[in-house]
Amino acid sequence: MDLFTPVALGELRLANRVALAPLTRMRAGASGVPGDLLVEHYAQRAGLGLVVTEGTYPRPASQAFVGQPGIVTDEQQAGWARVADAVHERGGQIVMQVMHGGRVTHPDVNGGRRVEAPSAIAIQGSVHTENGKQPYPVPHALTVAEAHEVRDDFVAAARRAVAAGLDGVEVHGANGYLLHEFLSPAANVRDDQYGGSPENRARFVVEVVTAVAEAVGAGRVGLRISPEHGIQDALEPDRDDVLATYGALLDQLRPLGLAYLSVLHREPAGDLVQELRRRFDGPLMANSGFGTVTTRAEALELVEAAHAEVVAVGRPAIANPDLVERWRHEHPENEPDASTFYAGGARGYTDYPTLSA
Repeated sequence: MDLFTPVALGELRLANRVALAPLTRMRAGASGVPGDLLVEHYAQRAGLGLVVTEGTYPRPASQAFVGQPGIVTDEQQAGWARVADAVHERGGQIVMQVMHGGRVTHPDVNGGRRVEAPSAIAIQGSVHTENGKQPYPVPHALTVAEAHEVRDDFVAAARRAVAAGLDGVEVHGANGYLLHEFLSPAANVRDDQYGGSPENRARFVVEVVTAVAEAVGAGRVGLRISPEHGIQDALEPDRDDVLATYGALLDQLRPLGLAYLSVLHREPAGDLVQELRRRFDGPLMANSGFGTVTTRAEALELVEAAHAEVVAVGRPAIANPDLVERWRHEHPENEPDASTFYAGGARGYTDYPTLSA
């Protein structure tokens, strides 16, 4: 296998094996409607084999960031249709990451709504809101009936994404947000069918992904997970429990035939990720870059050694819209400016030069 050769992920046909990792950029304004800036940003990066959008909220209460885009209203759907059209015009493929922020938000972010989580346990630390930094609130523990409403909103969001012309969806089960909170024994202390044993903690994620796959077709659906990431208090310190939880998750999802599994982990070629890949029995999108930046050499090695079918890349793709061309021919890369990652506006978002420029 070669990083620059085509690959099929379910119904997705990628021209190469480099994916744009989902990257929170907070450029959608108060309305959550993708505008001209987002259209241009994603279109610039259509040369990557797959564009995975930033986490997009499926219900108003689930908005985690000021300026985060949504997929709740007709106006938001129409904005995403413009994004999809622009990416397709440049020959790219694009899927929407659907993300419920869970307890990683605040009423001053989500429009005064309550904060939802598996259990009433607050995150340590503070959150950026319209009114400055504030402590994370104690969230409302979802009832079973409310959890089913959340599941149905994931489905509605996936239907809107596909109706907008995107090629599929990625369900966000990583990074300490709602679905990851259900998986983590530190964030989930329920004693009903969604808590306690590894199988029970995996159950809600299984139900959400299964319902989304039934709605839009499993071959258009990916799942992102981040076992052992330990971020935003979704702690998973026990390797045996991690294997039991994520093994139960993937054993139940395997028969669906999902398009891909995206795993964020510092050791994508290591025992844990490769065991989860075997349990999933489908294409793996590896993403090592969180604490470290994924390099060309690492991406080449992961694919050539058959540790993954696709590599998701973040910061190099922020700074180099034509990253695949640069990597293919070993051209120098622009350096990303971290001060502009969440700043708003075009600077550090759509103004990085291409080789041709």
